[in-house]
Amino acid sequence: MTEQATKRSYTETLKDRAHRSADSLKKTARDSRARAIQEVKNHMIPDEPKAPIGSSSNPSHRVYTVANAITFLRLILTLVFLVLFVMRVERLMALSCYIVAALTDFLDGQVARRTQTVTWLGKIMDPIMDRILLATGVIGLAVVEEIPLWVCVFVISRDAIMAIGALILQTKQKRPLDVCYVGKIATACLMAGFCDMLVGYPVVAGLARVSSPLYPGLNAEAVPLGMFAIYLGCVCSVIAACVYIYRGLKILCA
Repeated sequence: MTEQATKRSYTETLKDRAHRSADSLKKTARDSRARAIQEVKNHMIPDEPKAPIGSSSNPSHRVYTVANAITFLRLILTLVFLVLFVMRVERLMALSCYIVAALTDFLDGQVARRTQTVTWLGKIMDPIMDRILLATGVIGLAVVEEIPLWVCVFVISRDAIMAIGALILQTKQKRPLDVCYVGKIATACLMAGFCDMLVGYPVVAGLARVSSPLYPGLNAEAVPLGMFAIYLGCVCSVIAACVYIYRGLKILCA
């Protein structure tokens, strides 16, 4: 065999190996994509597979829906609120952004259910947006010293603990826990309380039950009525956390 023929044979061998390697990489990529898609679907198990697609019991995989657009609008309004409020640029505009963002929490769910466009993306993102809305509200009020710092620490710590618990639960159950009603009440009370604290009206007399300055309203200090809604929201949050922990332990110990 001539030297030229040897080189040609060697080149063809290299090309063949390169093609086989490329085919192997493509197959690996396809398999990885298929596994990733299946993993995502494992997180999205409908309660009732025979229910209409887009209902609460059988959410769809759509992304571009009116309800999802409202959910993302809540995120934008929340961030705008935090910037305006902390920088003390325009309190009324900041307040308007926060109130509208809080109202969209009710609106997106209603739109999704009434138009039968409930989606997995919405079910995942809605509680996340709620947490962000609550966190920005409490951080803003704590920064301007209109609520005690412990409220800020409590709300953010609660959400962090629940997030860690959800990650632990993923080892036993792909589907996240459904939101309990007392948790919804806690969120509603906290949002209403933060909105009223931002407005600063109506102001009510303190109950004078404690003397510590850490509990405005429960001491003799006059406060906006929303402070009591925040206290109620904190109590409901503790109850909701106990419910979630109980449900989670049942799943982990099963």
